[in-house]
Amino acid sequence: MQRNDEMKLGLFLWASGYHEGAWRDPSVPANCGVDIGHYIQVAALAVGAAFHFIFLADTPSVSELEDAHIARSSRNDVFEPITLLSALSSRTQNIGLIGTATTTYNQPYHLARMFGSLDHLSRGRAGWNIVTSGFKREAANFGEEDLPDHHTRYARAREFVEVVKGLWDSWEDDAFIRDKKSGIFADTTKLHLLNHRGDYLSVRGPLNIARPPQGYPVLVQAGASDTGIEFAAEISEVVFTTAPYLEHGQNYYASLKDKARALGRQDDQVLVMPGFIPIVGRTKQEAADKLERLHSYEHIDVQIEMANRGLGSVVELRSLNLDSLVPETLPQSHFIQSRQKVYLDVAARQKFTWRELIRFISDSKGHLMVVGTPDEIANVMVETFNQRAADGFNVIPVTLPGGFKDFVDLVVPELRRRGKFRSRYSGSTLRENLGLKRPPNRFAQAI
Repeated sequence: MQRNDEMKLGLFLWASGYHEGAWRDPSVPANCGVDIGHYIQVAALAVGAAFHFIFLADTPSVSELEDAHIARSSRNDVFEPITLLSALSSRTQNIGLIGTATTTYNQPYHLARMFGSLDHLSRGRAGWNIVTSGFKREAANFGEEDLPDHHTRYARAREFVEVVKGLWDSWEDDAFIRDKKSGIFADTTKLHLLNHRGDYLSVRGPLNIARPPQGYPVLVQAGASDTGIEFAAEISEVVFTTAPYLEHGQNYYASLKDKARALGRQDDQVLVMPGFIPIVGRTKQEAADKLERLHSYEHIDVQIEMANRGLGSVVELRSLNLDSLVPETLPQSHFIQSRQKVYLDVAARQKFTWRELIRFISDSKGHLMVVGTPDEIANVMVETFNQRAADGFNVIPVTLPGGFKDFVDLVVPELRRRGKFRSRYSGSTLRENLGLKRPPNRFAQAI
């Protein structure tokens, strides 16, 4: 199937930047995680560059396991996504606003109402990054000792999403007539109760806000396990994944598109947008120096703890000879299974020692990272796009705002010169800008 020759670009917005040492960089505001002015500044850069969306990751817990690691992390002083995106909705136009929320420790009515409200506030620019909780520490914040198993988390997620979509369909698009003369505010013939009773959830409805401007906020998903890919093929409209090298990205892209096609979905309605970490310099050495400076800001204990978590806490790294080769297999993780698989795949491909794998996880967390000149970075992006390993990228700056400004000033013009990225917005809603169809109301369709 033909696709537009221009790639889609999102901004992965993480307070100080993606690298664990970013908060110590002199160019990064120390309190940026809770400084709305900082987020407004970065969002303005994204809007000025005609990026498709801003993407906020989130987890409802402190993920580090020891105080020594918590003390060195900047990850635990940041805004809750819906609150932040609601604030940004009044200071931006055109750009999409995608927030992460877990189906494991939320209720569908709450999320349907919050994302529906965000879509109205932003006039049709909201997106929901659907995740299942993957860190053990989340469970204790919600009265549980441990996470549900991987299969149960995804089974609940499927039902959860269907309930949320049903709640968004509570009212037909023209149900609220607001006729002051007659005194009729809502046409109740266009009101539909969900009355859902399933394996995990029981929800009556209706939602107490009009159907979102986009019908549904754009549905985003980041799972890459076998179960996660099945879920993405069935439900997702944008898929945020890891693709650390070209062949990995091509295999994922082809597999996902095949599965979606088998379910009757069109290729251009399921967009694959892997994470991409650019470290830009006017020379190769300048770019390398930027990464080395970030290395100097990061403590080895933080690197080891992050690697341990990323591998699923199935091995005690401190007890190992870090200069020995990483084995081909490890015990299966109960947490984020797909990320462990990516790390082991790369380690086998590169013949990594444990020390090298720890550095790889620290630098990129499995995403494709390119350290180089604007031309070198554009080359990789264009090849990845042209070789059907991506429909676009979720750009992940290592520092904010500086790392993102470098990308906007130096790489975006090169992409445009090659005809691979737009110079202006094509619509006012996120769906319009991504080329995604507006879903019909299930109840109206049934009549």
